[in-house]
Amino acid sequence: MTDDNCIFCKIAQGKIPSRKVYEDDELLAFHDINPWAPIHFLIIPKRHIVSMAHVDEGDAALLGRLMTLVPRLAQQEGCRPYPEGGFRLVTNTGADGGQEVKHLHFHVIGGPRPWVKG
Repeated sequence: MTDDNCIFCKIAQGKIPSRKVYEDDELLAFHDINPWAPIHFLIIPKRHIVSMAHVDEGDAALLGRLMTLVPRLAQQEGCRPYPEGGFRLVTNTGADGGQEVKHLHFHVIGGPRPWVKG
């Protein structure tokens, strides 16, 4: 399932170029075009899921895989190991949550502080 009007679906389909961090059959990670920190990439499911408010029990395995991928990719991209280093994981849901793109996505943000945001 994809949404022809969704920018992240277009990136997942290769219709819009991205600087890929990781890709498999279900997930794509790519660098943010407006990074807040020295390390800032997004992880998305390739299948169009609007937001965390649209996740159900059938998505548990996919989200579990995504969550276990986060620390490996964070370190691969340059985040220092825990506990001295680390990273921030952010997902926004709906208008009140600050969601701008209506496709579930997780920001992985790290590197030396201070950061532009947060």
